[in-house]
Amino acid sequence: MTTARLLLLAATSAASLISFQANAADPIVIGVPVGLSGANSVVAPSVVQAAELAVDEINAAGGVLGRPLALEVADDASGAAGAQKAFDTLLFQKEVDVLISMETSAARNAGLPIVKRAEKPYIYTSFYEGRSCSPFMYVNAWVPEQQVPPIVDQFMTDGAKKFFLIGSDYAFGRGMLEFTRAYVEKNGGEVVGEEYLPMDGTDWTPILSKLKASGADALVTSTAGGAPNVTLTKQLRGAGIDLPYGNLAVDEGTAKSMGPDAAGIYISASYVTSIDSEANKAFKAALEKKFGDKMLTPNDLSVPEYEAVYAYKKAVEAAGSTDTEAVLGELGKVAVDGPRGTITMNKQHHAPLTMYLGQVQDDGSVKVIKAFKDVDPGTQCPDLAD
Repeated sequence: MTTARLLLLAATSAASLISFQANAADPIVIGVPVGLSGANSVVAPSVVQAAELAVDEINAAGGVLGRPLALEVADDASGAAGAQKAFDTLLFQKEVDVLISMETSAARNAGLPIVKRAEKPYIYTSFYEGRSCSPFMYVNAWVPEQQVPPIVDQFMTDGAKKFFLIGSDYAFGRGMLEFTRAYVEKNGGEVVGEEYLPMDGTDWTPILSKLKASGADALVTSTAGGAPNVTLTKQLRGAGIDLPYGNLAVDEGTAKSMGPDAAGIYISASYVTSIDSEANKAFKAALEKKFGDKMLTPNDLSVPEYEAVYAYKKAVEAAGSTDTEAVLGELGKVAVDGPRGTITMNKQHHAPLTMYLGQVQDDGSVKVIKAFKDVDPGTQCPDLAD
């Protein structure tokens, strides 16, 4: 073999090695479609912070299968039209490897057909009304079976019999209150009113007038997370209504942003900042170190995002690749030890969760009244039983 030929082979081999190394170091890209505008804009920034922290931590520890993680964030405008654009952009233009996101139910429902077409894993990290099923989707947040009973049971124990329900007029609001009505009536209570306002509605006055005239002795609301919680609660307080008030959609971060108006609200959540565990303390310390005075309050929407990034990491490592079918085969098996405890999405693509019944205090913090260990999500997607 000639010297020229040997040199050519050596150069080709070196180029191939460099190319292989470059490909091996290509990032695994996580798409985060989230409501940076619209109803979820109050809480979405905290979700992005949580994802950024998880990615930074994982990359600092060597990445996943020797590859770094990267984020692609897209605004879904908290609704269906925006979600279709965001999902399409992330999956077909940015060619992300996975979607991990907190979204409104309207956005999720609009995006799922695009996920199916792209055949990519999707970890949904938002609490929601339940029974949304796709072979590509796993959920690590709560559903009504886990979240509603603690609030209704507490109100009934305190003597409430007549309930008034208020919601945002879309899948989440109606789905949550449908379950609430059934649970109230099953346990001997009565629903004396049920009213809805569009997701972007801001004037609750007519509904609050009906509430005042209803004779209700407890109020349960289920609005789109973020802005509607703020407007409804502010107007409720302004109207002088002082009933036991359970909010099925407010997170701790939003409650703090609401100031004195939030005081007294009962919430049921899988995460509160006061969880006394080493994992939660370490998480909050890392969040504060990374974001300093720009840190947003971690909450029941942002923490599942953080944990889901770790769940995806573990699934990819267990699968040995980012291949969709292989990763989906592992997502229901891997356990993540995070701020909320140990979580596995092994119940029909959903997860048993420890739930906390709490009440918002004057300073926006949440006082935990009771804890319920490993609450089962119930029947959600029987055709996807793991």
